[in-house]
Amino acid sequence: MFWKFDLHTSSHLDALLEREDLSLPELLDEEDVLQECKVVNRKLLDFLLQPPHLQAMVAWVTQEPPASGEERLRYKYPSVACEILTSDVPQINDALGADESLLNRLYGFLQSSGSLNPLLASFFSKVMGILINRKTDQLVSFLRKKDDFVDLLLQHIGTSAIMDLLLRLLTCVERPQLRQDVVNWLNEEKIVQRLIDQIHPSKDDNQHSNASQSLCDIIRLSREQMIQVQDSPEPDQLLATLEKQETIEQLLSNMLEGEQSQSVIVSGVQVLLTLLEPRRPSMEGQLELLAQATLDSTTSSVGALHALRPRLGRFHQLLLEPPELEPLRTTWGSLAPPLGNTRLHVVRLLASALSANDAALTQELLALDVPNTMLDLFFHYGFNNFLHAQVELCVSAMLGAGPPDSGPETPAPNPVVKHVSSGPQWPAVALIFSRSAGGPRKGYMGHLTRLANALVQNAEKGPNAEQLGQLLKDLPSEQQEQWEAFVSGPLAETNRKNTVDLVSTHHLHSSSDDEDDRLKEFSFPEEAVLQQAFMDFQMQRMTSAFIDHFGFNDEEFGEQEESVNRGLSASSLAVCRCFSAGVLLLGAHRPPLLRAQGPPYGGGDGGACGGCGSGITALREGPLCPRLLCPARPVDGLVVLAVGPSPGPQRRPRPVRDWWDCPLSS
Repeated sequence: MFWKFDLHTSSHLDALLEREDLSLPELLDEEDVLQECKVVNRKLLDFLLQPPHLQAMVAWVTQEPPASGEERLRYKYPSVACEILTSDVPQINDALGADESLLNRLYGFLQSSGSLNPLLASFFSKVMGILINRKTDQLVSFLRKKDDFVDLLLQHIGTSAIMDLLLRLLTCVERPQLRQDVVNWLNEEKIVQRLIDQIHPSKDDNQHSNASQSLCDIIRLSREQMIQVQDSPEPDQLLATLEKQETIEQLLSNMLEGEQSQSVIVSGVQVLLTLLEPRRPSMEGQLELLAQATLDSTTSSVGALHALRPRLGRFHQLLLEPPELEPLRTTWGSLAPPLGNTRLHVVRLLASALSANDAALTQELLALDVPNTMLDLFFHYGFNNFLHAQVELCVSAMLGAGPPDSGPETPAPNPVVKHVSSGPQWPAVALIFSRSAGGPRKGYMGHLTRLANALVQNAEKGPNAEQLGQLLKDLPSEQQEQWEAFVSGPLAETNRKNTVDLVSTHHLHSSSDDEDDRLKEFSFPEEAVLQQAFMDFQMQRMTSAFIDHFGFNDEEFGEQEESVNRGLSASSLAVCRCFSAGVLLLGAHRPPLLRAQGPPYGGGDGGACGGCGSGITALREGPLCPRLLCPARPVDGLVVLAVGPSPGPQRRPRPVRDWWDCPLSS
């Protein structure tokens, strides 16, 4: 009975809270203050909820500590105060949400001039987030009264924690009607247009990146909300604003007109890619984003496609004349210039535009010869797998795209297929494979193999099979022979190697199902195994714990004197077929894991495996082996019998469950 010993220990905080002169810093120095707060310690909450103490904790998470202050004042107290305020204790949430003076103190952090302290910004965002989630009505009403709230958010959008606060307003409001009110309010404040203004060369890179990320999250969250709440009385105004053609044109102007910035181009392309993402509800009702799948005009942003069409030439020019970059030295050579993040994102954008199946947009891309430009980059940057993956997805989508709408009797040829298949790169594929034999393998060879397979498969049974077959037949005779030799030779051999079964498919069965008459002896060099086992036993570390736990205690040894004096004079090394591992049969002191059984084949001792029940066969009489293996397997693994040279009257073999230490387990 535990209660007779009075093992219950009262919290040290209870005694500390009895003091009348207790200060808040002294309390926060205690290690278990947060734990006691989460378990709703009444005395502790009464102390923390006093107005001066709440104000002090809010000040710690919003006011910059003096640079010359001690470390506890600068880091520990603000961190602990933030954890207490966000511990999701109802009493603390109620106190913060009901006191407008505390909310004004929190809001004052946004009104700070200059850049924000990132650590304090994370504390502030975390406290505001818990209030948005738990005291939604009070906080939304409070923020809507602040005319400069959106201005302050955008002023500090370069701080990631402030960007998170904006997203919390869209994700933590659970009631549909209240969320719709928040969306309409932010749309009236022109949050989308003002975020796009942040993606401008006059702003810094952090503002570009965070504004772009905010817009991408708004697009994804709004589309997901539309799928989950299909009976919404009105559409999502933020998403509708983002998908307007004039909104996209404003973004493109910031990216391509005037002074160009790589950060602006990359951030803007990320927004455009998110707008062009196909989406469909999965079984759980979530969005399944298929980044490079074939789209149609009903699932992609029509406004984005129309705004993008007149700017395609500028993006294509970026591929041909990239921004200046320093040469990049790699382990296999120097890149001058390197591909760069800008061109990689432009390739992703143009590939997504080609996959949109918009006739006018596709015609413009083909007129610019965009597919062949992408293939040129594919071969030029032979070790950039990010580029290779994008080009492969794009070309595969174009080869498998259906023909344009036409009459059923006279189907029109697909201009994309004709343009890609008649390019100068495809006949060179065979030459590239032949030249790569015996030399360094290029990084694009795997992607090139998949592209060649895509062309062959679509020429056989794809939607453009007839057109592809005719285009291949129209090649010059020399190139046609070269291509056919490549398909039947190197490509077929590569496919054969890639489809080899790595594991034999013959029927596998458990040896525990074998009958005794199916057992057979296993031949292996006994002397070498025993010698290696004894050497490993001698080399192991003999710690005090090992010696103390080796064998049995005196009280456990209660056998008759005759059995004690007899000891272990002989043993046999046997094999259980279920594991093909050695088993030590211990004459008089047979371990309990082995059942006594007559030797199946005569000679020496015999027994049965305690794990599978199969018979075991004595192989050899000999001296006692120090560490041998018993294949008993209660769950998974084996049992090692750690045995000394001769246990004597005070020692017995003891099973040790360290099967990987046994020298015979290999």
